[in-house]
Amino acid sequence: MMLKNAQYNKILREYDSRQLKARHDLDIRTKEVYEKIPELAEIDQAIVSNSVNQAKLLLSGSDSSVESLKETLLDLSMKKVELLIENGYQRDYLTPRYVCMDCKDTGYIDGEKCHCFKQAMVDIIYSQSNVKNIIKDENFDTFQYNYYSRDYVDASTKLTPYDNAIKVVEQCKSFIKNFDKTYTNILLYGNTGLGKTFLINCIAKSLLDTSHTVIYLTAFQLFDLLAKDTFKSNDVSEFENQLDYILDCDLLVIDDLGTELTNAFVNSRLYLLINERHFRNKSTIISTNFALDYLSANYSERIYSRLLSDYMILKLVGDDIRFKKALL
Repeated sequence: MMLKNAQYNKILREYDSRQLKARHDLDIRTKEVYEKIPELAEIDQAIVSNSVNQAKLLLSGSDSSVESLKETLLDLSMKKVELLIENGYQRDYLTPRYVCMDCKDTGYIDGEKCHCFKQAMVDIIYSQSNVKNIIKDENFDTFQYNYYSRDYVDASTKLTPYDNAIKVVEQCKSFIKNFDKTYTNILLYGNTGLGKTFLINCIAKSLLDTSHTVIYLTAFQLFDLLAKDTFKSNDVSEFENQLDYILDCDLLVIDDLGTELTNAFVNSRLYLLINERHFRNKSTIISTNFALDYLSANYSERIYSRLLSDYMILKLVGDDIRFKKALL
């Protein structure tokens, strides 16, 4: 499925709105500062005048006074910063505040789509904007270890559920820290209600906050898309199809593997995805409520081998957190 014109225009309107808001907010801050520090208005006027003179000299081919003007501009800019700080403002108080500082809310960098534009496209195509609402509440700052017991040692991990949760979270944070340096995948498994999806949302937020594209799909959603042949299109002039996005996004999350109807089609598609993303060095996170022996029995040997060899295997243990919350 491609972005329709209406969807594409919706993204462009959002960028227009962001730029207008940034300019409006800057105008308000500028008016406030000018009233408190009139000298700043004079400095800004001098900066504009000197910039115009510098441009004229460059166009005329006269380089003799350009360096002098550059030094003057630098002095004026430093004086401006000094005045702001002296009067209790941050040094960048009169700098536009964009949602994306990389593209300055234009959506493009050097003629190429910015990472934020690509994520906006992903959000529309996969209707996953709700994920951004969820991760406002589900992130590492709100992750609570007190739901994991310290009263017993789990036989499989040789740790208490509490200590194991600490270890798993640290490994997830390491995954994020080294995301751009080391290609790694994660298989996160354990019984229902242990916080697997919550932890995935923590990772997703951290990577979205650092300008990475993330696609989040449940296993059911993923294979439903594939089964409906939604990747077929005769028009690939402007946007790649969904499969291209899934194969090439920075992080693909497949949540709740095992909830889909497992058959030959699912096995072949899943192997295609994890194998192709492996060769592209694109990270994938898979979560499942099932044990490793279930995966071995229900998915092809090639898939299971790929998971064991190319994925960091993390297990959460303990009691159902949702049940504990219900008792509070």
